[in-house]
Parts: sequence; structure tokens; C-alpha cells
Amino acid sequence: MANKILLVYIVFDLLFAGNGALILAFSLITKNHIKQTPTAHNVAHNILLSQAPLTPAIVNAILIFFTFLISIPAILSSRNRFLLRLQSWLIIICALFTLVIGIDLWFFTLRTRANLGGVWGHQSADVQSLLQGVFNCCGYTNSQTPPFVTDDTCPTVAAAAAKLGCASGFALLANHFDAILFTALFGVAGIDAFAFLAVVVVLKDRAERMRFRVIDEKGGNGI
Repeated sequence: MANKILLVYIVFDLLFAGNGALILAFSLITKNHIKQTPTAHNVAHNILLSQAPLTPAIVNAILIFFTFLISIPAILSSRNRFLLRLQSWLIIICALFTLVIGIDLWFFTLRTRANLGGVWGHQSADVQSLLQGVFNCCGYTNSQTPPFVTDDTCPTVAAAAAKLGCASGFALLANHFDAILFTALFGVAGIDAFAFLAVVVVLKDRAERMRFRVIDEKGGNGI
């Protein structure tokens, strides 16, 4: 039974470390991706990715790896419970860190149009023009708020006025994008929870084994 308990613990420990690898890989790849020259193909996604809390995610991934490293000597030492207790607290911190990042993204979706309005205003005219082409729109709220960028999509005031602003299309994409991200983060937090439970079970098992060992030693001394 003890071997099965330890095996389950190792499986969830590896899944926990896998979370860190995925978070770190996603964050680093994304940081590199958003540096690319904006095109119609990547401009909208890159802007949304640039709003993601990538630096906190990298910090979280490093903390996850540190927690995993602590588990290695804890596995090898069958009588060690201090490192397991330390790991359990660090897993809680990692899970809370992940949840905070997910909740931050969720709050962004509550005011997506307003938040993206600020993001839109910080973009260059060339980027705004690309976004107008992607969503076939003119301006953000409408063609005059803020004023549209003259391009092939919005060549004249009359043509621009006949089209909707980009807010709806941009917000729809952002909500879909953020929903995927924070759902994935909550999934990561779920694995963290199972990893924590696995540590608790191993701690309980080791405590019971230690108690029986002490009883056996006392029994042997009595004989």
C-alpha cells in the first residue's frame, strides 16, 4: 500500500512540475512572439498576449520548479516529513499565485471594451490600421471615437461612418482568448490541489509508519 501511495504522489508531483514547464514555456514563447513585427495575421493576438501577466507567470513557474526540487530528497528519504510539510505549503502558495493570475484575467473580461479602449489608444496609427483591416471596422467605439485611421478599409469619412467601430469584434476575440487562458490556469490550480492532497496522504502514511516503528521498537526492548 505504501508503494502505491508513493507512486501516486510521484505522479502528481511530476504533473505539478509539468505545470511549471508549460507555464514557463508559454510565457517565454509569448514574450518572444509579441516582439515580432505586427501583421494582419498576428496583430490582434499579439496585443492581447502583451496584456497577459507574463512576468508573474514566469515567477510562478520558477517557484513551482523550486517546490518540485524539494520533493526529490523528500521522496528519497522515507523518514523525512519536514520537506514534505514545506512542499505542501509551497504548493499552496503556487496554487494561490496561479489563482490570482487567473482571477486578474477574469476581472479584465468584466470590462473588456473599456480596457481595450485604453489599449487601442496606445497603439500606433499603423497598428490601428491593421486592426481595422482585421475586423473590417473603423475607429474603436465608432469612426469618430477615437477618429479612424485612413486606409484601404476606411478610405473616406463616408465609408468609415458606414462601418461599425472595432470594439465589438476586438472585445469578442479578447473574451474568447482570456476565457481559454484563465480556464487553463484554473486547471493548473486544480492539479496543484491534487498534488497537495497527495503530499498530505504521504505525510499521514509516514506518520503511521513511524508510530508503528516506535511501537515495534518498544516491544522489542520490552522482550
